[in-house]
Amino acid sequence: VQLQASGGGLVQAGASLRLSCAASGRTFGNYAVGWFRQAPGKERAFVAAISRSGTFTQYADSVKGRFTISRDNAKNTVYLQMNSLKTEDTTVYYCAADPVLSVLTTGRGNYWGQGTLVTVSS
Repeated sequence: VQLQASGGGLVQAGASLRLSCAASGRTFGNYAVGWFRQAPGKERAFVAAISRSGTFTQYADSVKGRFTISRDNAKNTVYLQMNSLKTEDTTVYYCAADPVLSVLTTGRGNYWGQGTLVTVSS
């Protein structure tokens, strides 16, 4: 499956952004999808993941209550709604897909998209 992340940009602290991860190729509904972020010189960090049907979601503690992951399998797209953005949310965000949700929560995944840059100014 091929993944394309988009929606990044420059916003002020407290604002919102919605990232999209569009998939093509194999049946999208067969894959859990996760969002990750990685700052220069730092390890990739798990942000959120959603199960194949969308029933189950998981979040990193740092984004709970601010970010919401959702999916529309008819559109082959997973979204990450980011509210109350903070300057420390600034980094490149990636999406990944894997048949198993728990694999994504460990920072791994079979398929990865390119990143989209989110910059939050103070």
